[in-house]
Amino acid sequence: MEISSQRQGDILDVKIKGRLDGYWADHLKDSMEELIRGGAHRILLNLAGISYMSSAGIGLLVHFHKKLNSIDGSFVIASPSEPVKRVLDLCGLSAMLLSAAPAPVPAARPAAIRHISAHGAEFEIEECSPGASLGCSVIGNPELLSTCGFREEHCRSLSFPEATFALGLGAFSHSFEDAQTRFGEFLAVAGSAAYLPTDGTNVPDFMVSAGALVPEISVLYGIRCEGSFSHLVRFEATNDAGALALSDLVETCLEISGSRAAGIVMVAESAGLVGAALRRSPATAAAGGAPFQYPEVRKWLSFSTERLYARSLALLSGVAARAECEPLGSMLRPVGTDSWPIGHFHAAAFSYRPLKKGSIALKNTITTLFETENLQGVLHLLSDNRETAGIRQSEFVRGACWIGAIDKITSEGR
Repeated sequence: MEISSQRQGDILDVKIKGRLDGYWADHLKDSMEELIRGGAHRILLNLAGISYMSSAGIGLLVHFHKKLNSIDGSFVIASPSEPVKRVLDLCGLSAMLLSAAPAPVPAARPAAIRHISAHGAEFEIEECSPGASLGCSVIGNPELLSTCGFREEHCRSLSFPEATFALGLGAFSHSFEDAQTRFGEFLAVAGSAAYLPTDGTNVPDFMVSAGALVPEISVLYGIRCEGSFSHLVRFEATNDAGALALSDLVETCLEISGSRAAGIVMVAESAGLVGAALRRSPATAAAGGAPFQYPEVRKWLSFSTERLYARSLALLSGVAARAECEPLGSMLRPVGTDSWPIGHFHAAAFSYRPLKKGSIALKNTITTLFETENLQGVLHLLSDNRETAGIRQSEFVRGACWIGAIDKITSEGR
């Protein structure tokens, strides 16, 4: 099979020659996914050179048509060969897949878009709610984690509706007794939540709000933010590495917020995540000694020595600061190699899905991600500063960040 492509404005003209059968379908699928990852969301597929097409090829065409239309892109077939036209007519797919070439249409964008370059990346900044801010609550006492001293009196049941986002240690449960052996890392964004149980299953679970159903989590400790985001920021790495470090991204988000502390939600293509996840629940029994010191730490904590979930789509929830801001201090650590910025971020990794270009709605983006893609894992993001490993932290290729200045910080008991 021969595949060539040429860009015409915002449309990518892709020409294919050969057979589109079970053998070549995977090759075409891989090629098309790379084009979409590269930003091609309006594709005109020229199949004049296809001599034969099987059901495997038909399924592939329908798959990409649905995928691109779901993000307001387009996928149409031009100049189909006679074998292709005959098969599509017989399947009743001609009306859906065959079309004249779509005219290049500039994406509708708000007038107030700023562009900046920083840290080897390009940023598009949109003010979605000027002057909006977030209230932030610190829940529980994270210091109890060092001795695994959490008991029933330290657990509280919290709901996470659309106007909130959060992260911490918790479990899907209605009681401490039910959750006691399963507490693990969680994050919640826009009415959806994910967490990683520590009961040995090692399979992440999730809940999406629907009707009167709202995600409810038994929480040992965490951070919960409520309010509105002031900015939507699109970014894409333009450096030679093709990836932007989390610390550089967080620093830019803080500058955009104009605040000493900000809440950040991000959906981005991952170049690799660095982080840790609990192996055991910290609420089962007093550990005695230091469970998070070597060598006991290997029984309690799973830490990624290499970047994980590269080429996945990652959802991040967290807060960051560039100055002291109690009572958040006990929850925040340096995001990168420098003392500032500091932050606390959890990430959920999903199978890849392209993001709609331009302005996008947070609720719809997150709900669609949970409902259509495979949840692969949940991590507490960390920076690996060991000399033997070199400096490693999570990196991202492109994505969208929702940012809100934090103007009020409270504590819900320790």
